[in-house]
Amino acid sequence: MTEAAQAGMGCAPTSNFNLVGAAQVGKGSLSGMRLLHRLPRDIAVWPIDPLPAMGPAQGKVVVEIYTTIAAIAAGRSARASKIRDGAALAQALTALGCAPDTLPDTITDHAADALITAAWLRNHAHRAPLWRPAGMNEKIAQTEGWTFGAF
Repeated sequence: MTEAAQAGMGCAPTSNFNLVGAAQVGKGSLSGMRLLHRLPRDIAVWPIDPLPAMGPAQGKVVVEIYTTIAAIAAGRSARASKIRDGAALAQALTALGCAPDTLPDTITDHAADALITAAWLRNHAHRAPLWRPAGMNEKIAQTEGWTFGAF
């Protein structure tokens, strides 16, 4: 269901069951599952765990992020979501309300993804509908999970 929601936003998600080839995401998913089992219990895993009593703005919460959602919000297309140069990164960050002082001429796409996603999260983590997307119900939250920002 979350993949369908992402596709409806213009993204091209890959199933976490894909364990073969260049577009595999399954290996990272399996590594992430091991990490989640090692987290201290005071850190909620959204949407599986209840949010902290003080709310996500005050508590510790881990969410799954699809960096293309943040890139689209920064004015990129899903097909051109990867950024590897400082000028394009500065443009994307500016679109998200972040004014970087200096950036390197080249940057890895992973570092750019992290910066853009952090800027997007800063601007959108407070939006209540993102914590309760229309397509997600309790059963889906418990069996499939969800990608934060997919609606």
